[in-house]
Amino acid sequence: MAAAPSSPAGKEPADGQADEPDSQPADGKAGEPAGEPTGEPAEEPAGERGSGTGLTTLCAMAALLLAVNMFGGQDASSDSPRLPQGTQATQAGTYAEPTATTAVPRPGKHLPRSRPVRLLIPKISVDAPFTPLYIARTGHLEAPPPDDTNLVGWHAEGATPGEAGTAVIAGHVDTATSPAVFAGLGELERGDTFRVVRADRSRATFVVDSVEQFPKDDFPSRRVYGDTPQAQVRLITCAGDYDRSVKDYTENLVVFAHLV
Repeated sequence: MAAAPSSPAGKEPADGQADEPDSQPADGKAGEPAGEPTGEPAEEPAGERGSGTGLTTLCAMAALLLAVNMFGGQDASSDSPRLPQGTQATQAGTYAEPTATTAVPRPGKHLPRSRPVRLLIPKISVDAPFTPLYIARTGHLEAPPPDDTNLVGWHAEGATPGEAGTAVIAGHVDTATSPAVFAGLGELERGDTFRVVRADRSRATFVVDSVEQFPKDDFPSRRVYGDTPQAQVRLITCAGDYDRSVKDYTENLVVFAHLV
């Protein structure tokens, strides 16, 4: 996995987020519409997923190597995908060199910053708590703890899910003994929805735009991690074949989604 760059420009650092006040979004609307606060407290933990044979790795996504020059910080190892300098995000998955005539994209629907509490993906029976992940000295994002099969991590120094920007959520596909929280992530399809329960008691609802696999030695860091003016999320785990010689999977599975 990856180690930790500094916070992206315009984002508050993760420090102190745990004591964040329970604030409602500015419009104060209640009810269940997608992305709007409901006033409902976060659900209780669902416990660990069922056991199974699973594959033989603790991999959560070794290609989730956040480019250091995107956030600043220590130099990354040679296998880290890196963002070319001087690029900026335009729309999801597209980028352009900044010029004097480049229009600044208007922010889309988004919520105030609030740390995530639970990830709910009904289609694949995911109901998991979050743990914050940081960038280590190597320049790679830490992996979630390998001994908890029902836990997801989020890049705590990046955008929070629902906030304008690209929020990164990582989870293991399996452990050495059983399937893990993102074992079924590849079953998601365009148009599927999932929710993130947040500390301010709101629920951010996201719709899947695409589900794609990328070789770890040709990972499109700019497309996956590039900042956006819209509230977007990337769900990431390992995929492909398990290479026993390096004790890692050969690919990463990435779910691209946006707030609705």
